[in-house]
Amino acid sequence: MAGRDLMAEVRKTRAVVQRIQGLSLVGKSDSGHWTMMDTKASVGGNEAATAPMELLLISLGGCTGMDVLSILEKMRQPVQDFRVELEAEHAPEHPKVYTRICLLYVVKGDVEPRKLERAIELSQERYCPVTVMLRQTVDIETSYRIESSGSGSIKATT
Repeated sequence: MAGRDLMAEVRKTRAVVQRIQGLSLVGKSDSGHWTMMDTKASVGGNEAATAPMELLLISLGGCTGMDVLSILEKMRQPVQDFRVELEAEHAPEHPKVYTRICLLYVVKGDVEPRKLERAIELSQERYCPVTVMLRQTVDIETSYRIESSGSGSIKATT
């Protein structure tokens, strides 16, 4: 490895976005999967697909969700079901960026609260690049609810 320029090994991701009709677009990245995008009819869209800002929110949920599930699996926690509920607030003026995002992790199973808290913390602070990028400009809040196999549920804010 001596003499190799480590900067030359920068990872790159490429994508292409193509117009279908009006403001309906389709995008594909290196994975080869196509994703449809559209917007409201009131601004020229066809309302045929998810809007780009919604995809950003979904990306955040998917990124951190995969982290938390993976970490809980390594911790041998019995997750029966899992979801992340996200709610974002927009700035009132253009470009109407997200100003605050709240994530609620809902886990079903007899999961230990402290282990779930640790999994969320690791995702938010170390593993999820979407969170790390967004946190530079958006207030991100997390909380969780554990729905046990029995009848009780635990809700906490992290």
